[in-house]
Amino acid sequence: MTIPSSLNAGVAGLSVNASRLATISDNIANSGTFGYKRAVADFQSLVISQGQGSYSAGGVRVTTGRMIDQRGNMITTENPTDLAIGGRGMLPVTSATALDDSSGSMPAMLTTTGSFRPDAEGYLRTDDSLVLMGWPANPDGTIPNFPRDSFVGLEPVRINTSQLSGDPTTQMELSVNLPATSTKAGASGDALTMSAEYFDNLGTSENIEITFTPTVPGSGTSHEWVMEIRDSATGATPIGEYTLTFDDTRGNGGNLDAVAQAMGAAGGAYDPATGSVTVNVNGGPLEISIGLLGDPSGLTQLSDTFARSPVVKNGSPVGSVDSVEVDANGSVNAIYDSGLTRSIYQIPVVDVPNPNGLISLSKQVYQVSPDSGSFFLWNAGDGPVGDMIGFAREQSTTDVAGEMTQLIQTQRAYSSNAKVIQTVDEMLQETTNIKR
Repeated sequence: MTIPSSLNAGVAGLSVNASRLATISDNIANSGTFGYKRAVADFQSLVISQGQGSYSAGGVRVTTGRMIDQRGNMITTENPTDLAIGGRGMLPVTSATALDDSSGSMPAMLTTTGSFRPDAEGYLRTDDSLVLMGWPANPDGTIPNFPRDSFVGLEPVRINTSQLSGDPTTQMELSVNLPATSTKAGASGDALTMSAEYFDNLGTSENIEITFTPTVPGSGTSHEWVMEIRDSATGATPIGEYTLTFDDTRGNGGNLDAVAQAMGAAGGAYDPATGSVTVNVNGGPLEISIGLLGDPSGLTQLSDTFARSPVVKNGSPVGSVDSVEVDANGSVNAIYDSGLTRSIYQIPVVDVPNPNGLISLSKQVYQVSPDSGSFFLWNAGDGPVGDMIGFAREQSTTDVAGEMTQLIQTQRAYSSNAKVIQTVDEMLQETTNIKR
C-alpha cells in the first residue's frame, strides 16, 4: 500500500494546489474591486494508521474561506453618499428587485462599502442594484426606538428631492444693551423698539416687535424697564409683558438683577434657571432667552447706547432638498436650500461575533449564518463598531505582491506533486517489469 498511497497523496497535492491557485486568481482579478475580501486556501494533512516498519501517505485536504474581518484601505471620493465603515461592522442593504416585490419582503444583506446614488425614484442604490437600508426618522428628525436584534423597521433609504419643508422657530436669543441714562430723572422716557424675524409652522416669515420703555423717576435713577412683546401675526395686543430691573453695584453693574411679571400680564413667567421667557406666537410657543440674572450675556444696561446684536434663532423658511450627506453617527441628513438640515434616516451598523462565518454572495455582500453568530444593529461609533465615513470607499484587501509570491510557491508545489506522480508511475512500471 505504500507506493499507491504515494500516488494518492500526489493526486491530492495537485487538487489542493489547484484550489489555492483558484483563490489566488480570484484575489488578483479583484485587486481593484471595492470592498473585496481576499479568499484563502488552508491545507490540512491526513494521517493513516501506520503499520510496524511501513508508512502510508494520507495526503492533504484543503479548506477555503474568505477573510471578511480584514479591512482594506480607505480612499476619498467626491460623492457624499459613498460610504464605508471606519472599523468593525457592515452596512445593511437589499436587492433592488425586492422593491418591486408585492409581498413587501426585503431580505437584508450586508456589505462593508458602497457607492450609493439616488435612482429615478429617489432610492439610494449602487450601480449593481444594491439599495441602502435604514430606519426612517420622525418629522422632527428624531429616530423612533426600533429592535436592535432584528431587521424589522429597516426600509430602503429614499430621498425626495422635490419635497418642500420648513422649520418653525421655537427658540430665540436676545443680546441687547439698554442705555442706563434713559432711567435717570429728567430723561425723555421714549420707548426703544426692535424687531426679530421668526418662521411659523407653515414656513411663513413673521416678526415679533419688542418695546423697551424706561421708568423715569422723579429723582435719582430707577434702572427699570418695561419690556412688551408683540406678534405681527396677531396684532397690537402684547403677548408678553415684563418689568426688568438692572444691577448698579460695583463689579456687577449693568447686569440683569430681576425680572417681574404683573398679575394677569401676558406671557409665561421668567425662568431663572434658563434665563428665558416663553410667549405664544402664531403657531405655538416661542422661548426667548434674555439672559441669566447677574450674567453679562443677554440683556444689559450700560452707558448711554442702545445696541443690538444679531438675533440668534432656530427655524428656517420653506426650502427644497439641495443635497444629502451621512455623518459619522450614520444619520442621513437632508440639506435644504433654505439652510435647514434635517435628519431623515439613521443607518445602523450591523455586527456579528464571527464575520468570517458570514455567507459570501456576489457583489461583495454577505448573509448571516449560524457560523457567524447572531447579529446586532449598533449606532455608528457605538460599542465595537466604527464610525460611518462619507465621501469614502474601502479598497480590496488583496496584496498583489503577496499573491504573486504565493502564485510562484503554488506553481512549484504543483510541479513537485506532478513529479511525485511521475516517479510513482515509473516505480510501478519497474515493479511490473520484474514479472517479465
